[in-house]
Amino acid sequence: MLTSGINSQTNDIPPELSRFRTNKTIPAILEKNVLTALSFYPELTDTSIHFVFKQAIKSSVMQAQPVFSSLLASRNKRAYRINISALFKLTHTAIPIHQLPDAIMIGWIGHELGHIMDYESRTNLEMVGFGLGYVFSAAYVKKVERIADQYAVTHGLGQYLIHTKRFILDHAELPQAYKDKIARLYVSPEEITEQVRTLEEQKLEMQKRAL
Repeated sequence: MLTSGINSQTNDIPPELSRFRTNKTIPAILEKNVLTALSFYPELTDTSIHFVFKQAIKSSVMQAQPVFSSLLASRNKRAYRINISALFKLTHTAIPIHQLPDAIMIGWIGHELGHIMDYESRTNLEMVGFGLGYVFSAAYVKKVERIADQYAVTHGLGQYLIHTKRFILDHAELPQAYKDKIARLYVSPEEITEQVRTLEEQKLEMQKRAL
């Protein structure tokens, strides 16, 4: 069984979050935010996920991937990696990623976990097709990014997603090319807001019917 590592500040983690450490490796400095995001996805409690700092990720801040060797085994033994850029690069400088506000980090991680939920529904052969589509088709990227956001919204992370997307699109010091990419390929904050509103209305209607 994997753990989050001996360097984790376990005393800072509420007991209700501790159970989400199972089969996870998490940098200690990100552990609380990662566990908070994981708590919205109880289906992933036993899933093997490695959260890994990277010095640079091309065109991205975070990136969810299957561990390639695990694709050679049965699906229930599949493992994943979420690469996290160690630095949040701005136009003229960079800051350590862990210095971003908690809500932003939780929303970002929650989106990546949405990808893993999507991966979990796919066969190993379909995962190969996923990789090819993501590399060669912008339309496919838009489709699967929407799926990841939909998982996050339906699991209760909608408000975190909205904070994260607005943080990116409104940040004066982020490179414009990166913001343009986010606006072009990802679901907008306004659409996420509408999805959250619709989901809340549906839940309210179900509660009324249950009375």
